[in-house]
Amino acid sequence: MTSPQPADDVPAPDCDEHQPLVRPERISMLLAGSDSEGRQRVDVEAVAQTGSTNVDLMQRVTSLSRPLLLVADRQTAGRGRAGRPWHTTPQDCLTFSLAWRFERPLHALLGLPLAVGVALAEALEVFGVAPQLKWPNDVLRDGAKLAGILIETAADGRRGDATWAVIGIGLNLTVPQGLEQELQRAIGSAPELQKPPRETVLAIITSALVDVLTEFERRGFGAFVKRWEAFHAYAGQAVKIVDNGRIVHEGTAAGVDMIGRFLLDTDAGQIEILAGDLSLRLQD
Repeated sequence: MTSPQPADDVPAPDCDEHQPLVRPERISMLLAGSDSEGRQRVDVEAVAQTGSTNVDLMQRVTSLSRPLLLVADRQTAGRGRAGRPWHTTPQDCLTFSLAWRFERPLHALLGLPLAVGVALAEALEVFGVAPQLKWPNDVLRDGAKLAGILIETAADGRRGDATWAVIGIGLNLTVPQGLEQELQRAIGSAPELQKPPRETVLAIITSALVDVLTEFERRGFGAFVKRWEAFHAYAGQAVKIVDNGRIVHEGTAAGVDMIGRFLLDTDAGQIEILAGDLSLRLQD
């Protein structure tokens, strides 16, 4: 991964309700410093507050000429998988979306959420965080959810075989007091990311995403199977697949295949699980 290096010599700007915490021009400068031949340039914007960065970019993709990173201090209508709300506060969480155009039809993007997970996990390692990946689109730390990934797609109206993907990421820096009790589950955090300027953190993550998305364009998810499995949170453990509260499969987590399906060893043999709205959990 070619990326900017962490730095802590640039103070974060003061924040008010109109001024975003991050300076997009600083992120752009850091990204430009890591550019190599053939790498797509990414435009950067930042807002103090919006409903959802994914929704904002989905409304704009048909007018974009190149990738766009949109960072928001606060999202008032942030969503996770299956429309679940994502709790965010400006000081405790990084929330951003990247719009990226693939010269591929939608059906050729199988496994994209897992490849994005690889990019995010590898970027977090730069800061000394030891992440884990939970199929299909969660990043864990010590077994607790650290980050979520939500990808939405739209056909490029100018090209029938091209697809825009809007990749939304919410990443916990700290855990607000009382939130774990409210949600009744442990929440992962990465306080290491509070020391460097936010622009540096976002530039390194974006740089990792650019590298991974470029390779995914050329080779598909098959190029990332081993890299994903290196972070596999539940490798070799007893797990269950749950659909609307009902257990539909049980077995041992074996990994993922070349298109990102989850491989589960059961008493009847190995089966492949497609994402849909299924949940993967450790057995009790």
